[in-house]
Amino acid sequence: MAVKVVVGAQFGDEGKGKMVDWFSGCADMVVRFQGGDNAGHTVINEHGVFRLHLVPCGIFRPGCKCLIGTGTVVNPDVLIEEMEALQNAGIGLENLMLSEKAQLIMPWHPALDEAMESTGGIGTTKRGIGQAYADKYLRRNFRAEDLRDPDVFREKLNPCLEYVNAQLAYYGSAPFSEKENMEKILAWREKLLPLLRDPFEVIHTALSDNLNIIFEGQLGAMKDIDLGIYPYVTSSHPVAAYAAVSGGFPAKRIDSVIGVFKAFSSAVGAGPFPTEMDEADAALLRGTGANPDDEYGARTGRSRRIGWLDLPVLRYANAINGFDELAMTKLDKLDTLHEIRVCTHYRLDGRIITNMPNTRDLYRVEPVYETLPGWMTDTTRCSSFDELPENAKLYIRLIEENVGVPIRYIGNGPNRENVIEKM
Repeated sequence: MAVKVVVGAQFGDEGKGKMVDWFSGCADMVVRFQGGDNAGHTVINEHGVFRLHLVPCGIFRPGCKCLIGTGTVVNPDVLIEEMEALQNAGIGLENLMLSEKAQLIMPWHPALDEAMESTGGIGTTKRGIGQAYADKYLRRNFRAEDLRDPDVFREKLNPCLEYVNAQLAYYGSAPFSEKENMEKILAWREKLLPLLRDPFEVIHTALSDNLNIIFEGQLGAMKDIDLGIYPYVTSSHPVAAYAAVSGGFPAKRIDSVIGVFKAFSSAVGAGPFPTEMDEADAALLRGTGANPDDEYGARTGRSRRIGWLDLPVLRYANAINGFDELAMTKLDKLDTLHEIRVCTHYRLDGRIITNMPNTRDLYRVEPVYETLPGWMTDTTRCSSFDELPENAKLYIRLIEENVGVPIRYIGNGPNRENVIEKM
């Protein structure tokens, strides 16, 4: 048995989808343990190109059970759309499960998100993620299990709509009616009721049966609601420990934590980004959007902000998560660079700092760079670490030495097979 947790080590968009799809070849179950459809995990395999927002990335492996876990917030419309797209591509959904305790994103949550962003927000995806989590903690939200009884749902709905419509009226937005919501809820019920499972039973049965389980996180450490660059964060905990919290099992049952990071940095939305490149350099790594692995959001299509690799971020992510291994993706994107800069430390008010500063000071830090020679070689053709150019190996070793964690997996292309396992 092995319980692995796969999480992002940067700002999100690190390539977790690719890596979970790859790891799931040896998995009995993949559990998506937090977040919603505000981000996407891009998977490219023999079945095609997929951008999954809720369905775990193990769905392409026959026999691998996939649980959308308790810590998630689920927009049923998005989930149903995603399921239909997978079925149309010939992917079976017989192993897909939804935690009955997962929170639902209701129709008014995106409406509130958009209204609040219009008055000065932080650059959310307007998918209603924060609003659904807020209602969860106000103990007034709906869970997937509420779909079982439409009469009970209706009883909860009416007082909820009074509160919601008062908020929407404040922003000048249109109200929601009981009729339109109940019609939608009945449609959700028909599609999703067969997926509902008791998550405690599913996870603890898998643990008792000594199955190989992967817990799949969304976004990255710097977007954690408590530990990230607040307020430019998500509304959940994309860190390894939360896999145990939301899964309802002891953290000591986790056997390994794998941190996924990109060979450079990227960010979406507002907030500090110390190693951000100027636009001319960023455009070289971002691409045009024509390729599925170009630096454009899988959910929004927004172009990503691009920066040099930030080792203070990786060290901080390791301190938070306790990585056993690292998986680096998109090494090939650096193939055409003559020189590669790496931020090794931050300087603040004239001195080198070792801690992760608060958000206000993160705007003021000066990145301390080390410049390495590029390799100017096509690394997508390499199938082993030994085949990589020497300067690429130098780059990888510099990261390992600075973070203190071995890089075991190296992504050198967009497809499933473009992964080098370094022993």
